[in-house]
Amino acid sequence: MALRAASPPCAAGRCLPSSPTPRVGGRRAFRSLASAAPAPHRTSAVCTKAISNSDGTPGTSDSPHVVCFGELLIDFVPTVSGVSLADAPAFKKAPGGAPANVAVGIARLGGSSAFIGKVGDDEFGYVLSDMLKENNVNNQGLLFDTHARTALAFVTLRSDGEREFMFYRNPSADMLLEEKELDLDLIRKAKIFHHGSISLITEPCKTAHIAASKAAKDAGVLISYDPNLRLPLWSSADDARDGILSIWDTADLIKVSAEEISFLTNGEDPYDDSVVKKLIHPNTKLLLVTEGPDGCRYYSKEFSGKVGGLKVAAVDTTGAGDAFVAGILSKLAVDSSLLQDEARLREALKFANICGALTVTERGAIPAMPTLQQVAEALAKVVA
Repeated sequence: MALRAASPPCAAGRCLPSSPTPRVGGRRAFRSLASAAPAPHRTSAVCTKAISNSDGTPGTSDSPHVVCFGELLIDFVPTVSGVSLADAPAFKKAPGGAPANVAVGIARLGGSSAFIGKVGDDEFGYVLSDMLKENNVNNQGLLFDTHARTALAFVTLRSDGEREFMFYRNPSADMLLEEKELDLDLIRKAKIFHHGSISLITEPCKTAHIAASKAAKDAGVLISYDPNLRLPLWSSADDARDGILSIWDTADLIKVSAEEISFLTNGEDPYDDSVVKKLIHPNTKLLLVTEGPDGCRYYSKEFSGKVGGLKVAAVDTTGAGDAFVAGILSKLAVDSSLLQDEARLREALKFANICGALTVTERGAIPAMPTLQQVAEALAKVVA
């Protein structure tokens, strides 16, 4: 765990300059002038900036309802669709990373969220840290690594808005998060812990990931899991399948796409309910299958069904699934009894479907995450 000492002096919400040492939560580590010895690696004091709600009242930065764990990176998205990376005339820089997308999505919807992960001690890392704060996401669990750069991903967009990825992670800072750096108190105080599978690919982040999930489980926190398959990052398809399924049974809520079901079941029909139900384990409270513009299916031990989606003109599908997850988690964080009430769950899933649909109408994941007002306006049009 990253050590936290007394906060250093701050000016305008920022720490006073100091020598280049590791950072935590977007602030350069403050080194005491009385000490001539170098600060230990990844141990620091941190200057924090209070999070406020849009009406000026204090936010819930101390105990966020949803803690998201994993990768935070920069997506480079072509300014035009239907071309290869080599032929793209220019790229739009956009913050991304599935767990971070969810954290921002929840905050945009008026919820309370935090992010735990690591970025490089570089300009992209600072941009991402500031982005979290600007979106009222608690970033006290975000660390900066001086030995690796912030992860980058170049995304090609087909004419239908679907995408392919090229990653730069050799290694990137998110892969170097260690168990001892985890803010376990932040995790234990949450209502929901959300994570994916990318941080299971390499050590030391894999061990940190498993420890974070265990801390949440032991504290009675609801575990949300979106495997977010990115096959090029794994050494093989078999390793990806085994890695994703290695923590499957620990999750209370699981969100997968139809393509991921086909992958995990070795090519079986993802639209066959009997195939989907093979993925339900004894601890599953809810399994969600997203189907893009067609909405989603839901499965629990008590009921199952489908909720239709909103048809829109897709520009970029990056982050659509994360916006969907943000939508449902924002509802569950307020009232987890939705899991036992099918009628109310369906309303929450309709809300989540709208979140996903609105996100594909703009380029980039986090820039496109909708606000509560935007979702409400879209819902009103659907009802009308």
